[in-house]
Amino acid sequence: MNVQVLFHDSCFDGAASAAVFTRFYRERVRPDARFSYRGLSHQAGGAAIDPAVFTGDENVIVDFRYSQDARLTWWFDHHVSAFQQPGDEAHFRADTSGHKFHDAHRKSCTVYLADVARERFGWDPSPLKELLHWAEIIDGALFPNPEMAVALEEPALRIMTVLEANKDPSLIPQVIERMQTDSLAAIAASSLIATPLTPLLERHRQHIELVRAKARYENGVVSFDLADEGVDSLNKFIAYALYPEARYTLWVGQGPSR
Repeated sequence: MNVQVLFHDSCFDGAASAAVFTRFYRERVRPDARFSYRGLSHQAGGAAIDPAVFTGDENVIVDFRYSQDARLTWWFDHHVSAFQQPGDEAHFRADTSGHKFHDAHRKSCTVYLADVARERFGWDPSPLKELLHWAEIIDGALFPNPEMAVALEEPALRIMTVLEANKDPSLIPQVIERMQTDSLAAIAASSLIATPLTPLLERHRQHIELVRAKARYENGVVSFDLADEGVDSLNKFIAYALYPEARYTLWVGQGPSR
């Protein structure tokens, strides 16, 4: 049995959801199943998922929008934007497989998936409690303070940083495999994460200084323009760490992708 797990690419919650699903499926459905992993990215205009990705005997989507393709056998998502194509939601509501689940009120797909697997299928997710804990914090932005999200000292946040910047399609499947058995500290310390993390942390420090130099605060809003610096993405908590009283951040960036 070949199981193709399609997950939200470049995302801690997406990778963690894939890891949790794999553990659940092996322990409660098919112990002899073979797994492959492929990341899915959002396309402009909410384009439908390419049907060519459904290559398994079982095809699973976690932490990503719905597909009406008949080859989709399992689906878990928590996004409000899950139903993009005409007829998506009606198709989901009419499904009788008992293997497709959506709850837009959940903070993370990882914990939602684990809860469904426990309540509906009798699976015990407790061996993955560390992974569940951090997926909920990261995807729900439940940090006790913005400084934690900017310091990037926790192993989970170091893994998150690498996943979000990753361009190597072979890296995240390896992380997913390790998330099923290893501690987050062990994963973060491995060359899989530690090697690409070094230049990312340096770039992160540069971003902090750029925001510090260019940001302006007024009436609860921090604004800054980094278009001339060639920055198209950065840690969204930097401004809140520098300006704890801020409620909103507005910034302009520019890079190869946007």
